[in-house]
Amino acid sequence: MGLTNRTDKSKRWFGLRGGWLTFWITFMCATDMTLFGYDQGVFSGVVISEDYLTTHGLHGPEKTNLLSIITAIYDIGCFLGAIVAFTVGEQLGRKSTILLGTTFMAVGAALQTSSFSPAHMIVARIVSGIGNGINTSTAPIFQTETASASWRGRLVILEMTSNILGFLLSNWINYGLSFVDSPVSWRLPLALQFVFIALLYATVPWLPESPRWLIAHDRVDEAAVIIADLQPLTDPPAAPDDPHVVAQKREIMFSVAYERENGLRWRDLLSPKQPPSTSAGTKTIRRLLLGAGTQVMQQLGGINILSYYLPSLLITSVGLSDSTARLVSACSAVTYLLAAALAAPLVERHGRRVMMMVSSAIQFVCFLLLTILLYLAQKPGYAYQHQVASASVVFFFIYYMGFGLGMLGIPWLYPTEINSLPMRTKGVAIATAANWIVNFMVVEVTPIGVQTLGWRFYIVWTVLNAVFVPLIWLVYPETGRQPFYFTVNGGENECNTLTELVIADRTLEDLDAYFRENPPLLVFRDKDAISIKRPAKYIEMQQHDIAEAREGGRDVEVAVDGKSQ
Repeated sequence: MGLTNRTDKSKRWFGLRGGWLTFWITFMCATDMTLFGYDQGVFSGVVISEDYLTTHGLHGPEKTNLLSIITAIYDIGCFLGAIVAFTVGEQLGRKSTILLGTTFMAVGAALQTSSFSPAHMIVARIVSGIGNGINTSTAPIFQTETASASWRGRLVILEMTSNILGFLLSNWINYGLSFVDSPVSWRLPLALQFVFIALLYATVPWLPESPRWLIAHDRVDEAAVIIADLQPLTDPPAAPDDPHVVAQKREIMFSVAYERENGLRWRDLLSPKQPPSTSAGTKTIRRLLLGAGTQVMQQLGGINILSYYLPSLLITSVGLSDSTARLVSACSAVTYLLAAALAAPLVERHGRRVMMMVSSAIQFVCFLLLTILLYLAQKPGYAYQHQVASASVVFFFIYYMGFGLGMLGIPWLYPTEINSLPMRTKGVAIATAANWIVNFMVVEVTPIGVQTLGWRFYIVWTVLNAVFVPLIWLVYPETGRQPFYFTVNGGENECNTLTELVIADRTLEDLDAYFRENPPLLVFRDKDAISIKRPAKYIEMQQHDIAEAREGGRDVEVAVDGKSQ
């Protein structure tokens, strides 16, 4: 039972409760995502390092295929890591899974730093990727399942802002070390991964496990303690028998029981004919596809063309020098970070759907203008080739800003919200695996595409982003919430009591209830599906549960694996 059995609250989680406990969970998840972002950006400087290319024998256009394989094979490792999380994550729990992934990343970082041959680096990249795939499949779930509904979206978006912080750090480190003509120029950036790995080892072991995972594994008493400890601080602090804690516990237990009774088995998912008894169920396949779809759209939007290769693109397509290309990449990462930071409040105020559509629309415009400008820059005899090539740099910056506003964080948040509790680990792992396999495709084809197609390569990403906007509008339900306000003396104030917070926020269990109603595939006409405010019927249901618990009503018996809780 671990720390949850201790009666001395000052010793449980080192005495942290409420917002401070959520802060340290967020710090751990953000550190994990910072390492993810650092890994994405660091290799963009490595692949243009003269010493790296010489040491590994990668000079010349005939080595382009091998160079792209070494870079992209990391994503195959991430795909394998997502499969590992898919197969063992639900059994191990959120914390143990993250520690497993961190161990893989430590081994991979050591192998990358010490590499002296392409084969050595390929193995190192695969091992690091496995660790990152495990962690990126798990950390967003851990954050989502421990955060209050009022903070859930902002905290997961904050994690992805941390991802860009890691990306920014790696780009500036790459730029600074571009003036060093030695193995340090690429080995040191790879070795700095251990800073983040050490922070993960120092924080993960003493944090609480996800209460939703504990309930799904029949550890209800432990879960109640953690739910109470995660409540906003009050005087006295919330206890496991607090009405709000009991109401949340009941909702989770009911969702687990309903999903186990009505959800599909994995072999049913692969069957062309679904069992009649589960045809309504909880729309498991639809929810899996929606979650994975956000990750596929993120990658087919073209972000990792820039994340992995922006310095190379600026040298090849725009004609910048090595040093200038690194500096521009580092500066663009700053605007990327600022846009990602803006996304945290915007995603709650305007919802997941709107921000994904806005983000995809900006990406479409940027790729369209990049295509036109690079066409002119590469047109023989055009008098202003240098000027239009320089102008195209602006749209690399704007693309990063547009991506950071929505498609950066929401595709990691959305699968954790749209999938039901028993399917959440598997659903997020499938979404993450989809992300990494499409990521691999994009990273693999980019050097070859730029080399052989030139400006025509960018047409593909222009068309894809144009398709995503109507697709999101048609089929994606809203999973977030709008900040709740209540009236006091004629003015509006944010809710500041536990009861107001609980009833105001759309919960993960609301989504289970929505899909139990057998909603239509096209959601754009369904007000409950697309509203960023919590539908009134779910508020009424939770008010009833809280009132029943407060009045000392009979605790609802919910069967979990045949055991009455």
